[in-house]
Amino acid sequence: MSRAQGEGSAPRAKHIGIVAVSAEGAALCYRTICSEGAALLGRHNHPEVTLHTYPLARYMPPTESGDWQQAGELLLASARVLVAAGAQLLICPDNTIHPGVELIRERCGVPWLHIAEEVAAAAAGKHRKLGLLGTRYLVEGPVYRDKLSARGVDYEVPDPEARERINAIIFDELVYGRFEPAARRYFQDVIESLAARGCDAVVLGCTEIPLLISPEDSVLPVLDSTRILARAALRAAVSGA
Repeated sequence: MSRAQGEGSAPRAKHIGIVAVSAEGAALCYRTICSEGAALLGRHNHPEVTLHTYPLARYMPPTESGDWQQAGELLLASARVLVAAGAQLLICPDNTIHPGVELIRERCGVPWLHIAEEVAAAAAGKHRKLGLLGTRYLVEGPVYRDKLSARGVDYEVPDPEARERINAIIFDELVYGRFEPAARRYFQDVIESLAARGCDAVVLGCTEIPLLISPEDSVLPVLDSTRILARAALRAAVSGA
């Protein structure tokens, strides 16, 4: 044992790479890793973190057209920047883009945590049916359907009109750091409608939504996908390090 280890130095942790897509959610994920790292690694300590992002504008065309291969190649290019910088573990704090993540996660050479897998693991055995909030592309797509089904968890999504309104709020307000009282009230109404349909918790499945809706704002328990992913990354970074 080295002198430093013998004197109780903090354990080493894997270098976390954040493949960012939208800024606000990625920033929340980064802050969570840094602020909560001390509980695992000691006072003022957290894993080394590197973040890389291409402009959201580059992700929007493949997202809108459903060209997940193109989105995946962009994610892979970002991931390679992070691996070259020393990242040993990758995460993407963007729910919508995860069909692209699934296409390229095995090509990066380092482990890549999947946000919906982590949310599904957090829900399993605790919740029977979840309400899912997020972009229209997410709630109408397969990302959560497949991961929740694998864990035996059912889910509901907002009605089509609410999906469009939520999608507009996300892309016109939340990604720009605008968190308006009217938007908060609308999300609260949607959560209440999901509760009336038998949901026993709600997934905040856009990484900006936790900046608008706190647990105190919701009639249902919340599964905050951003912080769930950040905490999973912390655990993985410390495990076996």
